[in-house]
Amino acid sequence: MAKITRKPAPRKADVPKKKAKAVVAKPNAPARKTLRAMKRWTPAEVHEAFSRFRKANPEPKGELEHVNPFTLLVAVVLSAQATDAGVNKATRALFEVADTPRKMLDLGEEPLREYIKTIGLYRTKARNVIALSAKLLSEFGGEVPRTRAEIESLPGAGRKTANVVLNMAFGEHTMAVDTHVFRVGNRTGLAPGKTPLEVELGLEKVIPAEFMLHAHHWLILHGRYTCLARKPRCEVCLINDLCRWPEKTV
Repeated sequence: MAKITRKPAPRKADVPKKKAKAVVAKPNAPARKTLRAMKRWTPAEVHEAFSRFRKANPEPKGELEHVNPFTLLVAVVLSAQATDAGVNKATRALFEVADTPRKMLDLGEEPLREYIKTIGLYRTKARNVIALSAKLLSEFGGEVPRTRAEIESLPGAGRKTANVVLNMAFGEHTMAVDTHVFRVGNRTGLAPGKTPLEVELGLEKVIPAEFMLHAHHWLILHGRYTCLARKPRCEVCLINDLCRWPEKTV
């Protein structure tokens, strides 16, 4: 039988692959126009706002329970990233047995942990409280110092702690800026700033001296109970007509 030889099929011409379309980035959507800088409060408006705060609450008090400058210092150190109510619950029993640096040092770190274990970061805080108690005894005669720099030198104490202690224990005209004061200062336009220090200095600059003793308490309470982070209660705000916040609901 004759051998059948098959001719190879003609090779198809290579068809050039289609080049992928170049992806052309669409221009970004126009960035949101930033709000115009808030109009600064006038001195008369600032005075009016704090006059209203004073009239509504002439003698505001801090909510951290304490019996002397030392226990105040300890309570403020413990309050970092914790609620005042949670700190008070832990320190009521603690301060009955350790209300001085000497007693706190004698109590010791491990027993201290048991008193404050319901507070966040309690291990680190216990270590700091014991260390600051030791430093108060060795360098300050067992007394809480009365300058910001000296208080800030204590373990666990920062600028806010120093300002709270100086104000509440010694009547200094300091401005302690926590998350509430920071929010109120920025949201209202009273003292906008990118950092707590900027807000602190801004508030000290605009608030009249006659209000400074209680100013940080008024602002903390206002932020905690009225100018809330998520749903500010603008309808009951004492200063809603003065506030510069563009999203206020009244």
